[in-house]
Formats: sequence, C-alpha cells, structure tokens
Amino acid sequence: MTRTLRMMATATALIATTACSSFFGSGPVDATREAVRTRGAESVAVNRYLWAASIDVLNFLPIESVDPFTGVIVYGFGRPPGAPRAYRGTVYITDPALDARSLNVALSTQSGPVARETQRAIEDAILSRARQIRDGDSGL
Repeated sequence: MTRTLRMMATATALIATTACSSFFGSGPVDATREAVRTRGAESVAVNRYLWAASIDVLNFLPIESVDPFTGVIVYGFGRPPGAPRAYRGTVYITDPALDARSLNVALSTQSGPVARETQRAIEDAILSRARQIRDGDSGL
C-alpha cells in the first residue's frame, strides 16, 4: 500500500472506532472530547470546556468557520456591546489540558492587531468561563 492509502485506512479505522464507541457508550465521559487528525502519528485532542467557553465569551463575534479536528475557531468582524470598534479573532485550542498553554487567541481590528494585554484579558476570560463550565458539570 502507498503511504496515502495507509493514512486513509488509518483515518477511516479511527473514525469508525470513535463512532462505535460513542454510539454504544464506552463508559464515563472524560474531560475532553477527542478529535483526531491524522498527520503521521500525530493526534490533537481539543478540550471541550475551552471550546464551549471560547464560543460563549466571544458570542458578539460571528463565527466564520470552525474545525474541531484542529482546534481552530475563526470569527468575523463584530462589535462588543457598547464598544465603538469592531474586532475579529481566531482561537486556537492546542492541547486537551484546561490551562493557559492550551489556548491562544489572536484578535485584530480593521487597523491591525490589538494590544497583547487585550488578548491576554480575552484568554483569561475564556479560561475562567471554561472552569465555570467544568465546575457546573462536576456538580451533576
């Protein structure tokens, strides 16, 4: 088999295994929902709390595209309530852990990138919201 066919076969097997285990139930749900991307032996797991918190915190921005397999959410231009400027952003969730190293936010205005402090404040808000969502889930 060629390398491409092997990669396609591996991806198909992973998708089938994931679908079967989620359909029939594989026990308790852990803190992350794994989305597998095949590039050699690399796989990316996306933290579901960071994903949900990113959409919640940046709800004033229209979502242009999402890719749960790579952990990328791309937002279009939108204005926060009461703000004169329009912002756009991209959120990268790069790790299954619920911590700052798993999250990278890139924000810009029509005139260019925003200050690093603004991006850090958005990242902190997403992390705080993700922890609130996780704490709410653990109370069940």
